[in-house]
Amino acid sequence: MTQLPGATKNPSSLLPGSWLGVHFALNIFIATAVLWLLLRLAAGLNPIWAISSMIAASDPNVKEARRTFWGRIINATLGCATGLLFLVVGRGGEWTLPLALSVTVLLSAYVVRVQVMWRQAPITAALVIAAVLTRHSELSAAEVGLRRVGEVMVGCVVGLTVTWLMDKIWPTSRTGVGG
Repeated sequence: MTQLPGATKNPSSLLPGSWLGVHFALNIFIATAVLWLLLRLAAGLNPIWAISSMIAASDPNVKEARRTFWGRIINATLGCATGLLFLVVGRGGEWTLPLALSVTVLLSAYVVRVQVMWRQAPITAALVIAAVLTRHSELSAAEVGLRRVGEVMVGCVVGLTVTWLMDKIWPTSRTGVGG
């Protein structure tokens, strides 16, 4: 029998007696609702960046969620700093984006060396720099880029907080996952 790459050899967590999927879905539901209420209704912002970040940083296992959270925060900070630097230095030129993303990857891989969520660094740099491609003013582009990074960070915090709270209410050890 052929197995898909990355598929688990012991799919016990997918058996009918496992509640892991329900646990994770409930985490995502609660965190999405919190972000929607917080950003959309309270602040008038589009919560999509925060929600996508929350999903990427979430895990039903608190230890894994914490590890992902810190990797995401560190690499997002690197991406933000690099993106802002290239936004100011590159002034939104045609080669700013590919050059900034490549430099960000090199810094993440060889200087920062936090492998968890290392892809987040160039993604965040792209978020910051992309703002100048859709705006005329560098200042407004920097504001938009920083706001998006802030939304990503808020999404990470909400994701980890909901995972932690849900583990206190409904520990993952009861769903078939240790940790």
